[in-house]
Amino acid sequence: MEAAGTGGVRVGRLGLLLEQFDQAREMAGVRLTGLGDEEYLWEPVPGCWSIRRREEATTPRAFGPGEWVLDLGAPDIPASEYAEVARQAADGMTVAKIAEDWSVSVARVEEVLTHTGAPEPDRTPVTTIAWRLAHLHVQFAGGWEWTFGARRQDPKLAVDFNPSAASALASFWPVVDRWRDSVAGVTEEQLDTVGFSQYPYGSAPDDPFFGVLSGSNLEFIHHMAEIALLRDLYRTGFGS
Repeated sequence: MEAAGTGGVRVGRLGLLLEQFDQAREMAGVRLTGLGDEEYLWEPVPGCWSIRRREEATTPRAFGPGEWVLDLGAPDIPASEYAEVARQAADGMTVAKIAEDWSVSVARVEEVLTHTGAPEPDRTPVTTIAWRLAHLHVQFAGGWEWTFGARRQDPKLAVDFNPSAASALASFWPVVDRWRDSVAGVTEEQLDTVGFSQYPYGSAPDDPFFGVLSGSNLEFIHHMAEIALLRDLYRTGFGS
């Protein structure tokens, strides 16, 4: 359970993570106020990833349970994750397991582990506000299901993507808040439990839950920062 120190300031590992998340959640809510459909789906450059009608999808692994799907390309390890892969290997994770988690070949993992010098620049596509929100929605819905829920539903089928910004946000925030409220009840023992989360995409089953929470906060913060920048560019007429 979270603990509070003098003056109501949270203390301890869980308290600090909740404090960080709550502040990020508050700022994100303010920054997303007034989001309209055109801005939500705005593609600032050619070749963006977004949400699209199933018959219009161009990426090889686009997914979703309904008419609208979320773009997803061929699996790879981006350069920004090379250091994480090296840490996984140093911590004793086998090359085969790393390859399974990243959905890449063993040869690709070995290539990353033997890479020297500065990583080459990432070439991942620019993603729309709709894509970033949908990506977070999938992670929070799937994260809750595979940590606190029945651990049955495939996260890729958990979210019915929506081209309406208002509808997407109306379903997104309750999922985020459900995750946060469940996390607030985690014990110190559960924080240290490896595999407390069994989220099937990534390394969560092999990590202590404290690490999973830290990563979840980072994911939320960095995608919301990207969304805020896209809103700034849209407001100033970038590319027009």
